[in-house]
Formats: sequence, C-alpha cells, structure tokens
Amino acid sequence: MSISTLEERIHIIRHFNRFITKQIGVLNEGLLQTTFTLTEARLIFELANHQEITSSELIEWLGLDRGYLSRLIKSLESNGIVTKTQSKVDGRHRLLKLTSEGLEAAKRLNQRSQNEIIEMLSHISEEDQERLCSAMKTIENIMKQDQKKSEVFILRSHEPGDIGWITYRHACLYAREYGWNEHFEAMVAEILAKFVKNFNPEKEKCWIAEMDNKNVGSILVTQENEEIARLRMLLVEPKARGLGLGTRLVSESIRFAKKRDYKKLVLWTNNVLLSARNIYKSLGFQCVDKKEHQNFGPQLIGETWELSLD
Repeated sequence: MSISTLEERIHIIRHFNRFITKQIGVLNEGLLQTTFTLTEARLIFELANHQEITSSELIEWLGLDRGYLSRLIKSLESNGIVTKTQSKVDGRHRLLKLTSEGLEAAKRLNQRSQNEIIEMLSHISEEDQERLCSAMKTIENIMKQDQKKSEVFILRSHEPGDIGWITYRHACLYAREYGWNEHFEAMVAEILAKFVKNFNPEKEKCWIAEMDNKNVGSILVTQENEEIARLRMLLVEPKARGLGLGTRLVSESIRFAKKRDYKKLVLWTNNVLLSARNIYKSLGFQCVDKKEHQNFGPQLIGETWELSLD
C-alpha cells in the first residue's frame, strides 16, 4: 500500500496510537488491574531493574519533566513503594530504591504483564505472532535511528578537570551498578594520577566523549613498553548507552595504537562487565587469562584480553 501524502501518514499514526493505547490498557484507571498509572508502573520497573538510581538519571532516560517526576516520587514514597537514601559515594545525591513493598509491587506488575501478553498471544496464530513481533522490532529500530541522529556525540582530548571527572564517575557508577567499594575508586585514582604525571602525548592519549556539551564517556591508551599499549578507563554514561559510543571509543583507541606502531593492545576487565566484553570481542580482542579476586568487594573474575595489531 502506497501512502503518498503527509496527511495520510499522520492519520495512520494517530489511528494506531489510539488503537495501541486502548489495547495495552493505558486508558484504564489503573494499569494491569492495579492502582498504578502507566508512568508509575514504568518508574517501578526502572527502579526494580537498576536497584538504586537518581532522579536526574530517570529524567534523562524517560524524558520526564523534573516537577512531574518529583510529584510521582513523592506519591510513591508516601505509599511506601519508594524510599530515598544518601549516596555513600557522593553525599550530595539521593538514591531512589524500592522498599520491600515496592519490590512486591514490581513482581506483581511483571507477572500480570506476562500473563496479559500470554493471553493476547493465545488468540493469535504462530505465523501472525512472528509478523507482530517483526513489525514491533521494525517500529523500534526506525524510532531509535531518529533518536541517534539527534543525540550526536563528539570525541576530544582531555582537559583540566576531566581526569577528576573520570575518577568520580567510575566510582559512582561501579558502586551503584556493581556494588564495588572504595578500593576500586582508589585504584582508578592511582592509575589516572600516574597517567597525568608520566603523560607522553606521542605514545598515549585520553579521549573524552561529549553529548550536548556534557561528558558522557572516556577511554585511555597508555604505554606499557615500545611494543605494547594498554586500554584503560572505558566508561559510557547510562544516558549515552545504546548509541554505539563504547564501540567508537575502543575503535579510536585501536586506530591510535596502530598509528603509534604498537604491536599489541592489552586490557584488564571483569566478568560482570558484559557490555564492555562484548565490544572487545566484536573488535577482535581475545581473553588470554582469568583469575578470581575480591579486590573491590564482590567475588569477581579478572580477565586479561589482547589484540594483535600486526
């Protein structure tokens, strides 16, 4: 079917929006036969999947107005669903997390959502289920492409203040997302202090990624010896994930190392850093050694990866 005019396309999209909002129950007083609105349920979902998160991160991820989010949080807090705690890493920040009652609510929402989808699919043939899922993926991919075009990032060399930022964000994110302790922060600070004191611009480099004039990522290449360089401090802020930034940072590092005539690029990571490991593997790195440790609190498996540059 050819849809030639803009007016026809607008009509089809608006018609679909009306259909899907009714289909998923957005128009009901409570979502999934609960007292929660769609937005409240989405907040509960995010908190259940991220354990601890700040209001600023929710605003960035969900595109919510700050005042509206504040009212929602207060409502959930007064109903015993959400609680606020002071960050152990940065006392200026308040972390949001679900209470035990909130966790139970998240389980109920998740189970009811799954049951509703199972019920819906039970009336659709296997062939049509595949068509439906394929169409949903197509919509998501097209809309994501539009988002990526509007969220362009740039890479630049480090400037005064950036090294402190890298240390701070590593400490904050890894403490919140993986429960790593202050020993990790100390290690990061030591590595970066050594980098600054011994910086050789001919053989080493630090990249900072910016999006909307804000730092959203980092990576370093440091010199081990004349033939081996080390990849360090790969970081991508939550709001910049899914845009290919991590791959771009590592790719830039590989190009730099090749131009400086290094023969090998090495790095050390941990088994829980799945996204980073996937990037390394996709760009040709190979894991050559593994060793268990508890240097940062939890039980981890440290991994050494290498990439031949010949």
